[in-house]
Amino acid sequence: MSRLVAFDPNDPGTPTVSKALPERLLEGDPTYRTWELDSVDDGRIRAGLWEATPGRTRSIKGISWEWCTLLSGVVVITEDGGEPRRFTAGDTFVLQPGFVGTWETVETVRKLWVIVS
Repeated sequence: MSRLVAFDPNDPGTPTVSKALPERLLEGDPTYRTWELDSVDDGRIRAGLWEATPGRTRSIKGISWEWCTLLSGVVVITEDGGEPRRFTAGDTFVLQPGFVGTWETVETVRKLWVIVS
């Protein structure tokens, strides 16, 4: 078994499709497509590709740490008590455990992600 996993963002396979949780939906009707492309340590560390259509939701990380690099689109992330931060294609950021705020997808976004729980 190979220990090298290559991601092809142009042909990631079949996604899992979902919607925002009703209790977290603030605006719009975003649809999410998630491709989990790798998982180790019984799912404690996961990586993949994610896409969302426009809308605004509550973002609550809990105990998870998430690294993101945007491949396309525009988002505005606002931590509770903080200033809005705009991210576009090519930007990279981390949402640390305990993050609570809003995630607004302004233009359909696609990102690479790694989550450690």
